[in-house]
Amino acid sequence: MYQYDVTLIGSGHASWHAAVDLAKAGKKVAIIEKDVTAGTCTNYGCNAKFLLESPFEFLDGLARYEKAGIAKSGEISWEKLMAYKQEEIGSYVPIMEGIFAHVGIDLLKGQGRLVDAHTVAYGDETITTEFVVIGTGQRPARLNVPGNEFFHDSREFLDLETLPNRMTFIGAGIISLECATMVSKMGKEVHIVEFADRALAAYPESYVATVIEKMTAEGVQFHFGQAVSEAIKTQDAYLVRTASGLAIETDYIVDATGRVSNVEGLGLEELGIETDRGGIVVNEFMQTAVPTIYASGDVVSKTIPKLTPTASFESSYIARHILGEREAIAYPVVPNVVFTLPRIAQVGVTVEEAKQQLDLYHIVEIPFGQKLKFQTKLEEEAHITFIVGKDKTLKGAALLGHEAGELVNLITFIIQQKVTAKDLDQMIFAFPAVTNGILNDLKMALA
Repeated sequence: MYQYDVTLIGSGHASWHAAVDLAKAGKKVAIIEKDVTAGTCTNYGCNAKFLLESPFEFLDGLARYEKAGIAKSGEISWEKLMAYKQEEIGSYVPIMEGIFAHVGIDLLKGQGRLVDAHTVAYGDETITTEFVVIGTGQRPARLNVPGNEFFHDSREFLDLETLPNRMTFIGAGIISLECATMVSKMGKEVHIVEFADRALAAYPESYVATVIEKMTAEGVQFHFGQAVSEAIKTQDAYLVRTASGLAIETDYIVDATGRVSNVEGLGLEELGIETDRGGIVVNEFMQTAVPTIYASGDVVSKTIPKLTPTASFESSYIARHILGEREAIAYPVVPNVVFTLPRIAQVGVTVEEAKQQLDLYHIVEIPFGQKLKFQTKLEEEAHITFIVGKDKTLKGAALLGHEAGELVNLITFIIQQKVTAKDLDQMIFAFPAVTNGILNDLKMALA
């Protein structure tokens, strides 16, 4: 007889959804956590970043109305904003721990490690369990160059009590662009150094170019095709050097060159559980090479985007599988959003994929910021690209604009449910919401 039915290593979205579902189903459940309860996204990732970023979105929107006679005003105190963030984010741990206690989940603090297929150690203690779920997530990568001890990661950036006057971001990915957007709007000097020749390679080039152009106009200095070779501490600052000879004097360096899966110290190799560069290898049931041990979320090696909603989806699936469901995991279409100003979002078949298969897809460009100015709040650059299949259903979309994060969820539903032009014609939508105009354009694209 095992002490627990299911033990989960990690308490983030990759774990706690399954834990709660299993506990409610009558299973004896334990969660082992070595860091902050509820994981990265909740405490020092998505939630913290979005909370800090929201006021800048209001200022950005207000600026668009200068042309309508409204003077741009408003001032953000980073110190007050950070204090608010700390208070709000700090309330989540007791809330989550209260939920765990309410449904009967035991929260055990320590580094989880597999001893065998049914034994897990944490600290100096061990427990026995019928099933294990590994949801240890990822951590920031660290560029292997001299002086990298002076680098900071996104978690540290999102805890800065005051903003340095000069900041340098290494990498032009999502983290850099989202954080740099805030910093530049605070009037700080910002540099972004990127090895590749463009930013956000997974997103439509024209949309990315619009964001880069706007950030450049706001003072962000981009350095593409540059490989950081070292960082040097000077008397009162730092010097970031690249292989081509570029030198940037700065007060703070953020390494945003990627993330790596937390697979070390788990005892995987001893049990024959395979890992690769992407993380833990699993089968179509999210099981590792040891059938009683599952993996979920960002720690898993997969082609599906490593996002919070994906981790939650996998976590819930694993709970159902443990409870008796035998269907293989079937991912729906997965939307994703870059929270720059303006936002970039996409879902389903990408624009690039469609361009390479024009025999299968029809690409429809809708410059709705030009067509629907009163609905898009004067956001003239707002744009959407529809990818329509030969069966006249929507297969994918890319969006640019402040409403992209909300619109992409509606578009995701339309793709998943294979909504047709006839279906849309039989529904009435609120006017003059921006969705009304978008759905009218979509109906014509599907006809």
